Amino acid sequence: MDSAAKDKVQPTLLPGSSCPRPEWAEQERAEQLARGAALKWASGIFYRPEQLARLAQYRSREVQRNHSLEARIKSVVQSYLEGVQTGVWQLARALEAVQGTRGALSQAQHLLRGLSQTSQMLEPLRERVAQHKQLQVLTRLLPRLQAVPAAVAHTQTLIDAQRFLEAYVSLRELEQLQEETWTPLGGQELPIFQGLGLLAEALGQAVEAAAGAAGRLAREDPALLVAAVRVAEVETERTILGQAPRDWRQRCLRALQEGLERAHFASPALPEPGALAGWLEALQVALPAELAKAEALVAPCCPPNYHVVRLWAHTLHSGLRRRVQQLLSGPELGAADTFALLHWALHVYMGKEMMGNLELGPEADVSQLEPLLTSENIEQLEAAFVAQVQLSVAQWLKKALDGEVAEWSREQEPNTDPSGFYHSPMPAIVLQILAENIRVASLIGDSLHGRVHDMALSELGAFLRSFSDALIRFSRDHLRGEAVAPHYVPYLLAAFNHQSALRSSVSVLLPDGEASGFLTPVEAALDEVQRRVCRLVLEALQVELQPLFAALPSRRWLLSSELLDGVCEQTSHFCQDFWRVRKPAVQLLLAEAERTVVLQYLRSLMQGRLVCRGADERTQAAERLRQDAAQLKELFLGLRGSCLCPLGPARGRVPRASPGSTQLAAGRPTSLTFHWPPGALQPGTNSYALSVLLPPLGPLLLTPICLRNKATSTARLCVGARGC
Repeated sequence: MDSAAKDKVQPTLLPGSSCPRPEWAEQERAEQLARGAALKWASGIFYRPEQLARLAQYRSREVQRNHSLEARIKSVVQSYLEGVQTGVWQLARALEAVQGTRGALSQAQHLLRGLSQTSQMLEPLRERVAQHKQLQVLTRLLPRLQAVPAAVAHTQTLIDAQRFLEAYVSLRELEQLQEETWTPLGGQELPIFQGLGLLAEALGQAVEAAAGAAGRLAREDPALLVAAVRVAEVETERTILGQAPRDWRQRCLRALQEGLERAHFASPALPEPGALAGWLEALQVALPAELAKAEALVAPCCPPNYHVVRLWAHTLHSGLRRRVQQLLSGPELGAADTFALLHWALHVYMGKEMMGNLELGPEADVSQLEPLLTSENIEQLEAAFVAQVQLSVAQWLKKALDGEVAEWSREQEPNTDPSGFYHSPMPAIVLQILAENIRVASLIGDSLHGRVHDMALSELGAFLRSFSDALIRFSRDHLRGEAVAPHYVPYLLAAFNHQSALRSSVSVLLPDGEASGFLTPVEAALDEVQRRVCRLVLEALQVELQPLFAALPSRRWLLSSELLDGVCEQTSHFCQDFWRVRKPAVQLLLAEAERTVVLQYLRSLMQGRLVCRGADERTQAAERLRQDAAQLKELFLGLRGSCLCPLGPARGRVPRASPGSTQLAAGRPTSLTFHWPPGALQPGTNSYALSVLLPPLGPLLLTPICLRNKATSTARLCVGARGC
């Protein structure tokens, strides 16, 4: 492209003017991109020399394109110009209209200013017109308005006379007259109507008081109760002078509930300790009677939507529940009151005698009542009851034990039953205390029954331990000489019978369906008591035989049976009262006594020393051993026969009983009707019969070797640990 063509294409700039720059950055960037694209196209087209021959062709085509673009631009600009011309014309017309409207508004403003002045001038006249209308209304209502004070006084008189329907009609007429004057007076209230609010409130209170005494009125004056309820129902939905409805129905229902609670739970004082059972018994009579009265008398006087029977049932239940919670939050209840409350709340209250009465219709809806005692309340009461009963049981058991211990120092032997066995009411008292508490707890429920049963077994175990400790102190004081008991051994033998009686009857404490292993701790404690008593008896026997066995072996023993005769006589005298011990304890006692005598006899022989000077003396010693074995065997066989098959009074022993005490056959106390089954106690595995204990005497006899040793003139029979 030559310079002349460029001059034609580029616009001519005025002197002193600079190159026009685009107004927006986007336009400048677009021009740069267009120029770059054009240069790239031109450099690509005219890169080769042969393309320059077509330069004129390219020029003419570009000129045509430029002419076409210019024509299109002119057309667009022309269209825009025409639109601008039309808009300018429309703006001119709008300006003319705005100017015309402005003028009209100015004229209207001038007119309004004139009207405002005219209205101010007419304001007094308007007030006069309103006053004239009010005076016209008051003139028309003047006779009725003059009667308002008398009507108010008459209505108050009707209210005081409890003529509720007439009083309500009069009140309605007065309020209607008030409405007729309220609108014309522009919402102003005449002074003569200022007492209507108090009059309506007085009627409402009278209706509320009648509803509160519904129980009495339904029986004495049902018409008055019906009138009060009708007034409350009619007034419930009515509005006065745009105010909210008075809703006397809710006031009436609240009065019914409050009157019912006031009749039965008005006293703030809680029942005195020990009086709770009587209070509950009174409620047991009063509440069903109240529900029956509500269903028969009160319900017919009230609309069906009052649900009187259900309201009565739920109100009584709520009041009773609050009173029970007050009891539980107050001072801790005693054991008797706690039991009475638990039994009454869980078994009597919802039973057939009260809320579960079949005569109550479905309207009562007692199934929706909340429990009188929550699970937390029951847990609290059961824990308190068990703690109090445990304290009481421990005190009674201690008294029983103290009484028994005091008997041990008497000058008389232990009491006996008609069969001659030593007897004491202590086991029966102990079991009766525990069994009675378990039985009473079972009346409440399984939870309390289980707790009291566990407590009873625990206290029985503690009692047995205390009994065992008391026996130890009794034995220690007697043996030390601090408090010598005149009949020490008989009272120890009586303790055997106590243990047997407890063992044979402890099954009464076993819950139904529980395995016998449940009593294992108690049985272990009983076994310990039996072992303790047996050991104390045997220790007393050892003390009496010790001086006699101290002379074994000796020449006196070798030459005469006098020493062992003394042992047998002393043992027989010591065991003469064993027949007063019941089976199977007597079997164990005889076996242990036999074992003790034989072991002490053997111990004396083994620990002593006897020198035999010849075969004759050794033969004599062996013969003495055989005679002693036979004599001991005969002794204990005789004792076993006399103790296991006692002759009772034929043996010269008359059964004794303490004055004033009643006794049953076989030693059963009248305080309990337990059946004493044969005990399961048998002699322990460490007890041996005489046939088992006597064979160890055999090695002490002379052997053939000793008989053949005739050369030793001073042969010795050594009875001791060193042998022959």
